[in-house]
Amino acid sequence: MEIGRKIYYDKSTGNTIIEIGERSGDVVETTQEGDFAAYVALQERVPGTVGVLQLEYGQFAQDFAECSGYRVDVSGDEPTLQFSYPEGNEEPEEPVFQTPLSEQVKTLKTTVEDQQQTIDDLTLAIADILGT
Repeated sequence: MEIGRKIYYDKSTGNTIIEIGERSGDVVETTQEGDFAAYVALQERVPGTVGVLQLEYGQFAQDFAECSGYRVDVSGDEPTLQFSYPEGNEEPEEPVFQTPLSEQVKTLKTTVEDQQQTIDDLTLAIADILGT
């Protein structure tokens, strides 16, 4: 069995309270109630002020491996993860959080495919007009 990472965060700020890492093998999925009983960081909190993101096993694996930090963006309708990545050899004073690079790459690939299809369509239309 494979269980993805679980991130508990403060609903008002998006700050991470605790992360329960990915697990595989002979493991059992935990409940939120069980996690609140098991982890001191959660026991100290009012459950209504805590949100949780349950990720799929391996989801954002490369982003977590390469990031210098992450947080939960609570400003939209649905909470989403944002990552900060190291820039060169120097760490910036304040981390710059952004959508996961894996999501950005996926969006860029789709955009490039759409643009290539448009170019192909225009090329065929011009060829038809010119009679070639």
